[in-house]
Amino acid sequence: MTEYTLADDLSLALALAGDADLISLDRFTALDLEVTTKPDRTPVTDADKAVERSIRAGIAAARPGDSILGEEYGEAGDSSRQWIIDPIDGTSNFLRGVPIWGTLISLAVDGVPQVGVVSSPALGKRWWAATGHGAFAQAHGEEPQRIGVSKVTSLDAASISYNSLSGWDEAGRLDAAVALTRATWRSRAIGDMWAYMLLAEGALDVVSEFDLKPYDMAALIPIVREAGGEFTSVAGEPGPWHGSALATNGILHDEVLSFLRAH
Repeated sequence: MTEYTLADDLSLALALAGDADLISLDRFTALDLEVTTKPDRTPVTDADKAVERSIRAGIAAARPGDSILGEEYGEAGDSSRQWIIDPIDGTSNFLRGVPIWGTLISLAVDGVPQVGVVSSPALGKRWWAATGHGAFAQAHGEEPQRIGVSKVTSLDAASISYNSLSGWDEAGRLDAAVALTRATWRSRAIGDMWAYMLLAEGALDVVSEFDLKPYDMAALIPIVREAGGEFTSVAGEPGPWHGSALATNGILHDEVLSFLRAH
């Protein structure tokens, strides 16, 4: 059996993201974009499906023994090494012409995300990390830069993104969201993968939201953690498997968890 290092897997994920960007950017703002509604009432475009097919084909060719979990085509294979794909995170933005969207590719080993790539061609930027290798960002035409979370130490000095008040409301936690915005310096609903990448770069200090699937979170986790932050569910559970996210600069994590438990 061939053994791959995380550096090898990260290189593969970056190459797959490069191919995905060509597909998605070509369809962004296309007048003939095909949009349908899935059973869960969320939109899907022809670009979502084409990107996921491309990534799946690349993984099947390069890592035939690995399993895959993707938003559009479900789960395939049974391996301790599982690639987790969100072909276009922020589909609603994508179909409306808002540039905040990206392709998320992760490799989880025994359920723990170890490699993460977030590629946002409309923003002209890509982020990536692998456990033990640091977190990096690269703007189009520039050299990669290592990134790190902020050093903010108090909640009243923190800048946060709650992503969607409706998501907190549907989870029965609207009062907690409002209380958190009152307890912090600045709050915005930035949304989707970009909020977590801003946190990894040190521009935000706390990001949290509900109603998430594993493919919404898996690629974000290695990037946030390798940047020095922490990522759990709102209840403090590890991994992308619990339907919610709380990402912080690490320093504030326990304080925010305690705050949310109290509200």
